Formats: sequence, C-alpha cells, structure tokens
Amino acid sequence: MSEPSTEEEFTARLRALSSRYWDSHPFHLRLHAGELSKDELRLWAANRWYYQRCIPRKDAAILANCPDQDVRRQWRERIVWHDGERAGEGGAENWLRMAEALGLTREEVLDERHVLPGTRFAVDAYVTFARTRPWVEAVASGLTEMFSRGLMTRRLADMRERYPWIAEEGFTYFTTRLKVIEGEGKSTLDLVVRNCRTREHQDAAVAALAFKCDVLRAILDAVDYYAVGGADRTTGRS
Repeated sequence: MSEPSTEEEFTARLRALSSRYWDSHPFHLRLHAGELSKDELRLWAANRWYYQRCIPRKDAAILANCPDQDVRRQWRERIVWHDGERAGEGGAENWLRMAEALGLTREEVLDERHVLPGTRFAVDAYVTFARTRPWVEAVASGLTEMFSRGLMTRRLADMRERYPWIAEEGFTYFTTRLKVIEGEGKSTLDLVVRNCRTREHQDAAVAALAFKCDVLRAILDAVDYYAVGGADRTTGRS
C-alpha cells in the first residue's frame, strides 16, 4: 500500500480539483456576463432551490454517521444555518427570497414544478452519498467550500450590475453566506486532513470532492441544456 501524502501534499491534491468546480461552466459564464433572460434566471433559481433544500438532509446524514461528539457539535451548526432557528429564517428562506425577487412565486418553487430530472437525479445522488459513505468522505465532498467564496463574491457583484431589476433583498442569501463560507471552508479542510491519515482514506477524500464537483456541474448541465433548448418553456413569462 502506498505511503500517505504529507498534509501539504494532501491539501494540494484537494485544491487541485478547483478546475472541476462549476465556476467555469458555460451557464455560469453567461450568468456573470449578463446574458441570461429572466426565464433562464428563474429556471436556475428553481433548480438551485432543490440543491439548497437538500443540504440540511446531507448534513443530517453526516451527523447520523459520525461517532465523534465534537465533530457533531461543530457540524450541527450548518443545519441551523440553512434551516434557521425558526420558520422564516435561514439560508433556505433567503434562497426563496432570491427566487421571489426573480419573479417566481414561493408556491411554484416549493412544489418543485420547475425542477429538472437531471437536477433531481444529481442532488439525490449527493444525499445518498452522504448517507451511505463514511462520514469523513461525506465531509470531504463539501470541500467545494474552498472554491466557492471567489465565485460567490463575483456573482454578487455581477448580478447587481448586470441585472439591476433584481431587488436588493434578493441577494440576502449571498451577503449572509459570504460571512461564513471562508471559515467553514477552513474548518472543513482541517477536519478532513486530520481524519485522513492513510493513503486509502486520502484517496477516498479526493474522490469524494471530485464527485461533488461532478454533482454541481450536472445540475448546471441540466439547466443549461433546457435553457438553450427553449427558455420560454420554463415559466411562460418574459
């Protein structure tokens, strides 16, 4: 069996997967260039909602599989961030406000009428991965946090400039998420490095992160394919 990588080498292997992140996906490039129609933005928001609503389920699966009390105490805060302490709060609620700012009704987002099969398949596979794989691998899959702050910062600036018709309250998800994402990414990386001490475990962590990158790109593949094929079919609005 191969010797484990050093912490520096292991970290470098994880960071090298940034090229597989979804920031360079054609749909994201069009979004940032201001080239999306209102219907395409609505389609994106409705499909991204399905991913947002499943994140707490993914995190709950990690908690269920993790025997370490300290890790569970740390990780449960993520569920609270997304679900909120009470109704009307949290990251999921803020994403619904984004969808409403784009012109979707809360009802049509919540009933998932616009969620595409490819999106549902990819996100469900991610939840299943977290439920069935060792907890450290599921945590490692979330290391896309290492890559997301730059994309989110750019998205907030570009959407404000390119889509000035979006009300400012629609950006609350991004403004609040930016306050925590960097710290979460650092703590998640430390957790993975600390708990992956064999080459086998390190390889599994790298594979888990690659899988998550594929999940994210698969979501945009579905949205992009449908949008290019006829965005007007999304909501029937201009």
